[in-house]
Amino acid sequence: MALRRITLRDFVIVQELALDLQTGFTVLTGETGAGKSILVDALQLALGARADAGSVREGATHADVCAEFDYPGHLQPWFEEAGIEINEALLLRRTVDTQGKSRAWINGTPATATQLRHLGDQLLDIHGQHAWQSLTRPDSVRGLLDAYAGISLQDLTASWTKWRADQRILEEARAAQSSLQQERERLQWQIAEISKLAPAEDEWAELEAQHKRLSHAQTLLEAAQGALTALEVEESGAHSRLTRAASLLHSQEQLEPAFSELADILSSSLAQTSDVIRSLQAYVRHTELDPDRLADIDMRLSQWMTLARRYKRQPAELPALLQAWKAELQQLDAVADLASLEAAQASSAKAYQMVARAISLRRTKAAPKLSAAITQAMQGLGMTGGIFEVSVTRTSEAALHGLDDIAFLVAGHPGMTPRPIGKVASGGELSRISLAISVTTSELGTAPTLVFDEVDSGVGGAVAETVGRLMRQLGRDRQVLAVTHLPQVAAYADHHLMVSKRRNSAGTTSTVTPVLGEHRVGEVARMLGGERPTGTSLAHASEMLSLANTQQKG
Repeated sequence: MALRRITLRDFVIVQELALDLQTGFTVLTGETGAGKSILVDALQLALGARADAGSVREGATHADVCAEFDYPGHLQPWFEEAGIEINEALLLRRTVDTQGKSRAWINGTPATATQLRHLGDQLLDIHGQHAWQSLTRPDSVRGLLDAYAGISLQDLTASWTKWRADQRILEEARAAQSSLQQERERLQWQIAEISKLAPAEDEWAELEAQHKRLSHAQTLLEAAQGALTALEVEESGAHSRLTRAASLLHSQEQLEPAFSELADILSSSLAQTSDVIRSLQAYVRHTELDPDRLADIDMRLSQWMTLARRYKRQPAELPALLQAWKAELQQLDAVADLASLEAAQASSAKAYQMVARAISLRRTKAAPKLSAAITQAMQGLGMTGGIFEVSVTRTSEAALHGLDDIAFLVAGHPGMTPRPIGKVASGGELSRISLAISVTTSELGTAPTLVFDEVDSGVGGAVAETVGRLMRQLGRDRQVLAVTHLPQVAAYADHHLMVSKRRNSAGTTSTVTPVLGEHRVGEVARMLGGERPTGTSLAHASEMLSLANTQQKG
């Protein structure tokens, strides 16, 4: 797998560029300001870096970057899950307009910057020219060791987050104990007061109904008795008259058949009237004036209304209010249960410690191996006898990243005690150490394409030649692209691209062209001796390329 092609349109100072790339070791060279690092910036944009309106060439409406890679077969499950079409090649495209807004596609399917970054992590590893600046930052140093050891902090982050959350809950509960106790006492008093009433669901409606009946009992009895009298009086009662009417119709139904149906209707009415009479008789027999019961209900209703007014509720809401207070008290009891909260916090702390100690063990085992690998790389970069040490010490307190403080120590000369890298290394040494780290970690990485953006800054002479050999060595197994200003490094490249800046009617634009044969000799000579190569610099350049080529064959 490798980066096949990169296409730019209206990107920074590039009007239009289509560049095919080869496997092996490729260098990009050119005069200062020609735009050598623009290709690296374009790659980073295509792989999800933050979009910026400054990427758009002056006068254009938007910048367009495409990067084409060999199809990464091991990512097929990811493509299928993302619903992205699988082709023979992988095409990433990103556009940015003058407002800084961007759009992205993967194989023609709209994509997010996050998806681009995920692919970028799998496809390409970029080592920037200022990588040495991160060697004194604890997070960067720790991240490098963790990457070398293959450590994921996902479980550690989750356990740390849980522990911190439990700590906050416990601290808040402890701080709120006084106010919580007051609130609990208030709820307990209110619950006790309403519990004495013991209001049942729907009781209020039933009490109101009973009160109405008892307070109007005399009127109801008189109404029932009056109705019975109207129905039962011997001659003039409704029942007697209905009976006579039905009898008269039945007696003549042989002469008038229609009377039969009417007589049946009256008979039915008589049966219903008889039922009413029996019900009224029972009501009159069993209904009594009960002033004691009425007084009891009056008192009960008064209790309901007193509590309802006190708590500014409707009387019918009292049962629900009591249940709500009980639930609230239960929640307060749970929060106030410091023993349970302390146990939960202790449990999450233990879980964090287990994960953190396991990571500490892996860091401790990996540190000497990384130290030895970088120390070995330093020997060929002008720091013979120098020692690099990855220090892993216990932190004063636990943190999101674990229990370890990671520091890079270095001794630039034999016999010296390694000390913090930022205190003893010069700018040039920092650059060489950074390069040693880049080479060491690159050999262990899995990304098929490595990009070195002027990581050889600050080195020269024999060290520069060593850098060139190292990059050619890396290029045997992986695709290596290096932006460099060193002729010694350029001489060892399998492929040489020259970046130049030109002026035309559309303004200034950058172009990239492959250089071969005499043109390559001329570019290496320019890098050796200035804009106008001399016979001496041309001869020197030719000798460097010949020597590098001989060593490659050897």
